[in-house]
Amino acid sequence: MSDTTAPAKRVNLRTPEVMDLVQAQVENHYKSELVDWARTNGGILRAGNLTIRLAKAFGFCYGVERAIDLAYAATKVFKDRRIFLLGEIIHNPEVNFQLAEMGVRSLKEIGGDYDLSNLTAEDVVIIPAFGAQVRTMDRIKEIGCQVVDTTCGDVMSVWKRVRQYSREQVTSIIHGKAWHEETKATSSRALTSDNSSHYLVVFTLAETDYVCDYIRNGGNKAAFLEKFKGCHSEGFNPDLHLVRVGVANQTTMLRGETEEVQRRIQKAILDKYGPEEGPKRFRFFDTICGATQERQDALTNLLDEPMALLLVIGGYNSSNTSHLAEMGEAKLPTFFIKNSEQMISADLIRHYDQHKNAEVESTAWLPQDKLLVGITAGASCPNNLIEHAIRRLFELRGISVESLLADARGSSL
Repeated sequence: MSDTTAPAKRVNLRTPEVMDLVQAQVENHYKSELVDWARTNGGILRAGNLTIRLAKAFGFCYGVERAIDLAYAATKVFKDRRIFLLGEIIHNPEVNFQLAEMGVRSLKEIGGDYDLSNLTAEDVVIIPAFGAQVRTMDRIKEIGCQVVDTTCGDVMSVWKRVRQYSREQVTSIIHGKAWHEETKATSSRALTSDNSSHYLVVFTLAETDYVCDYIRNGGNKAAFLEKFKGCHSEGFNPDLHLVRVGVANQTTMLRGETEEVQRRIQKAILDKYGPEEGPKRFRFFDTICGATQERQDALTNLLDEPMALLLVIGGYNSSNTSHLAEMGEAKLPTFFIKNSEQMISADLIRHYDQHKNAEVESTAWLPQDKLLVGITAGASCPNNLIEHAIRRLFELRGISVESLLADARGSSL
């Protein structure tokens, strides 16, 4: 199977002139003077009886910044052409809304793939930071579109690994969400044109244990395939394709969980084939995104503080943000919100419940006594949304943040 990432024609979007314009526009849309100052102030903002502590690492990562820069640059370089985006550039509604306002049209998924029927050779297609499936890329090349590929380098590192597995006839076991754009893109690169290589996606440790039991003891093949319906390659046979395996992952998963997936599968292979043969049948490479891990580590440190509650800000469909919320929920009251508008009052907040896959409302969420509130945000969340949340928290205490901004401006003089 081919792995085309762009038509032959290449256009340099990152000229100094274009990037100066992009920088100004990006800063206008997403920059926060208050957040920048808080970073230099140890991540602490204090007024009245409310203290806010920001995680040491949060918000936009390099890969997200690069994707946004390239998408914005495309709107300036290709002014006279239609510009389309495969789904969302990143999982944040604010950023995708801004691109739509700039004339970028989103291509929607239909039946597991994007509807490309309206594209012509004169059109520009932006590939999101998650990447895209091989068949999608091949079809775009056939049409002849100009491609702006913003795929994150960490994602492409995973692709390199699963392609290596496929060449060695090793089945890729991918720890991730089978429905996520990144995992679908990665899965497509675990295949070869002759369908001789295969993949299986596992999401939870319970699913991992099911696979491990099958590796050790065999089982009901039909039941296995039904359980993992939509999560494996065509023609996958657990009796044949779990004898030599390599673990990879969606880059935004929890490192500790991916490592546990690796450990359990490795042990199952060793138990089945013994200490001499087992190591020949198992592969693993660390492919967790560095920025994702940095944000998880920063939140781990923040959770050591005696906080009353934690706000996690970001898109509800953002994988790395959802894991930050999971980490918080394990330790203290945690509210996963997409923006400050969810903080309706000091008594009512609307937030995302990952167990129900829906927004829910909670009351009496913001105590009126002296308290410390923690804030973190996913790698796709811009600083302006974080500032809006900070402002709203202080507003709910009757405090204006203008005095804090005055301090920020004064300290920069």
